[in-house]
Amino acid sequence: MIKEILNGYFIAWNEGFISKNGDGIRAYMSKSFVGYWAHSNIDKPEPYYYDYDLNSVLRQMDNAEKSFEVVSITERKNGEEYLILGRETNLINSKPFTAQCMFVWRNEDNEWKLLREYIELER
Repeated sequence: MIKEILNGYFIAWNEGFISKNGDGIRAYMSKSFVGYWAHSNIDKPEPYYYDYDLNSVLRQMDNAEKSFEVVSITERKNGEEYLILGRETNLINSKPFTAQCMFVWRNEDNEWKLLREYIELER
């Protein structure tokens, strides 16, 4: 089931790249969401939160598509959370940008919500 939720999340991203509207993506996020984004040229990750400007991010990317390859899924808290590790690929103007990712999904009021993500670009 969590794989279907994850797939829907990435479909929402790809639809957002076309529409430039982040509402479909944000619908998957917990109101307590925090993400961390980093790459090899910075010393510490940059945090972002539930209310970050997704539409601005989407407007910066034309001809983009996001995909995710799951490496592992770990159930925790008696099935109320999942820790997912994998590799994300963003194709931007046919050029791949890859990252190692960790997602924490939590069951909130019978809906799976993204609680945390850590994205580390491979470059």
